Amino acid sequence: MSHLMNTYARLPVAFTHGKGAWLYDEQGNAYLDALAGIAVNGLGHAHPKFVAALAEQAGRLIHTSNIYRVLEQERLAERLCALSGMSEVFFANSGTEANEGALKLVRLFGHQQGEPAAQTLVMERAWHGRSLATLAATGSEKARKGFDPLPSGFIRVPHNDLAAIERAAAADSRIRAIWLEVLQGEGGIQVADLDYLRALRRLCDERGWLLMIDEVQSGIARTGKWFGYQWADIAPDVITLAKGLGSGVPIGAVLARGRAAGVFGPGTHGSTFGGGPLACRAGLETLRIIEEEGLLANAAAQGERLRAGFASALSGVAGVVSIRGRGLMLGIELDRPCGELVKQALEAKLLINVTQDKVIRLLPPLVIGTGEADEIVARLAPLVRRFLGE
Repeated sequence: MSHLMNTYARLPVAFTHGKGAWLYDEQGNAYLDALAGIAVNGLGHAHPKFVAALAEQAGRLIHTSNIYRVLEQERLAERLCALSGMSEVFFANSGTEANEGALKLVRLFGHQQGEPAAQTLVMERAWHGRSLATLAATGSEKARKGFDPLPSGFIRVPHNDLAAIERAAAADSRIRAIWLEVLQGEGGIQVADLDYLRALRRLCDERGWLLMIDEVQSGIARTGKWFGYQWADIAPDVITLAKGLGSGVPIGAVLARGRAAGVFGPGTHGSTFGGGPLACRAGLETLRIIEEEGLLANAAAQGERLRAGFASALSGVAGVVSIRGRGLMLGIELDRPCGELVKQALEAKLLINVTQDKVIRLLPPLVIGTGEADEIVARLAPLVRRFLGE
């Protein structure tokens, strides 16, 4: 009998170790990992350089608290700002914490501007976390059910719909921020148009709002660039990071620039564990290895290979709605609920996920090779065809 709270519908497998894009269960069976711990394990499993760095750091210093300077934290903040064009960073322990921090920043920004009831425009199908505030911003009625009353301060609009944004802007003078994912992960790999993102940047500049982008899932090279917003050649005021930043070590971050910089001061936000030496060393090593091993280019190349492979293997198959995404953040949408494919793939020794009931979500490690990309297609495409009655 398990003493764990019943909060997860777990699959009937436990892994004991991994190497690269492969995981191994208690019986020694090998599974091709096309999920990467939900976009976390960008370096795959047991990357030798990463393991050595963590062991070395654990042998020197794991935690001191933010009462003192943390050298690894300062170095990671400097590196992230250089890559993103942002100017300051707050470190947390997860994507939810990073997003909670971003929401607090908006509230404080509003108060400083004389608007104590600041509203944030958020998107339908968005996913920002499971704390009460991030849940209120999340566009899933299923996830929000039973947790009312949730915090206020959000106006929900359709994703990728500029006219809806403009109507909301005309209707409410309290708006102080727009918050979105450039690629909605839990929302079904919905990709924002680049012109839409550029228009949001212009609108926020015109009105003095904050443009906030949740890069928790799409950031850290997953799309083939360091951050998903970089495809649109824009600069947000706030971005949030987690998942791939620590390659499995829990870490989150809020990055700010421009009018969002300097909003927080001593005592306005904090974290006991946030930005500790071990987590920040994990972030530094992750960024270094991605750069050294050319994983940005690999994510773009292997993502395109996967898209082309599935487009060919599923060509003409009735029931395949679309194949979309950027880099190694891919979705295959079907015309019917397909959750049972997760267990079928597990039986085929392939790890995948289904979101929004009908979208197969693929988030392989950034380190996958050509052979592994082809093997993902070879294992999954026949399952999809059979499921759809082909």
